[in-house]
Amino acid sequence: MAEPQTQPTHVAILPSPGMGHLIPLVELAKRIVSQHNDLFITFIVPTDGSPSKAQKLVLESLPTTISSTFLPPVDLSDLPEDTKIETVISITVARSLPSVRDVLKSLVESTRLVALVVDLFGTDAFDVAREFSISPYIFFPSTAMTLSLFFRLPKLDETVSCEYSELEEPVEIPGCIPVHGKELLDPVQDRKNDAYKWLLHHTKRYRLADGIMVNSFVDMEGGASKALQEEEPGFLDRTKGRGLVVPSWAPQAQVLSHGSTGGFLTHCGWNSTLESVVNGVPLISWPLYAEQKMNAVMLTDDIKVALRPRINDQNGLIESKEIERVVRGLMEGEEGKKVRHRMKDLKDAAARVLSEEGSSAKALSGLVLKWKNQKCK
Repeated sequence: MAEPQTQPTHVAILPSPGMGHLIPLVELAKRIVSQHNDLFITFIVPTDGSPSKAQKLVLESLPTTISSTFLPPVDLSDLPEDTKIETVISITVARSLPSVRDVLKSLVESTRLVALVVDLFGTDAFDVAREFSISPYIFFPSTAMTLSLFFRLPKLDETVSCEYSELEEPVEIPGCIPVHGKELLDPVQDRKNDAYKWLLHHTKRYRLADGIMVNSFVDMEGGASKALQEEEPGFLDRTKGRGLVVPSWAPQAQVLSHGSTGGFLTHCGWNSTLESVVNGVPLISWPLYAEQKMNAVMLTDDIKVALRPRINDQNGLIESKEIERVVRGLMEGEEGKKVRHRMKDLKDAAARVLSEEGSSAKALSGLVLKWKNQKCK
């Protein structure tokens, strides 16, 4: 193989199955090569069937410095029909590891491959990366708050005997507002389910990563960012308190950027939240699943850029009058005025983070510089 300085730096990215996992990593890759056009990226995409048309269109539209390969589909016919998505994703990645190994071996032989980036369900690929002396990294597409919980989860699992939703006191998350157990993300709501066991498995392996890129920024999640670095010395050492924001879901962003958009009733998905912040659009939080209830607590009670409608305790529904109340409150009320003011401050902070000299560009450039200077073994 040629000497390192004669070959461009190469990075492999292994997304979890599904468009929702692919898109944030695609946006990350586009951002990297737009700032560093001498770096090459290969997507290694696990599947349990034929690649979707949407996946192909997204990957085929990327710059020439970003290539992709779809792995042979794995057989999941032995899984029960009610298997939760976290389990399906984790097993798909685990059963794809022999194919991942083949692709990494080929890349090591033909390129200067220095790093493998996975997302939150891809930690089983770390062992394969280490076989080839490739540094493993995690791109965490959710909040720093969720990541802080994930680092806390193994200890919680050891010390709590009941379901987290049955705890009388809120769960303490380092650097964050306490969250009641019933508001935690879906996979931790049933500790007997394999989805919880898989999530716990991955969180225990997070410390094996050489670095973690978090899809947030300090002005929005200062407490969680500080707690993560205190919890894990060296964690995000290349960013030193500076986060990384990767905008995505362009059609929605166009709507949010329109001058007539005065508020956004949202499920509190993190991509949607960040797009709202970048455009300074105040929120009405209506969480549905995954970690969205945690996000809603943070947005409403901690950083106060959202109003949250109250659920009728008798029927479990949010009634039309309550929706009218929060919409009017956001657009016309004194509370809404405070929310809009706080969101404007966050918008300004996000603009600084995303600027050419902002912390996001500097953090990403620092990581790429580390990759470029890394010696292949």
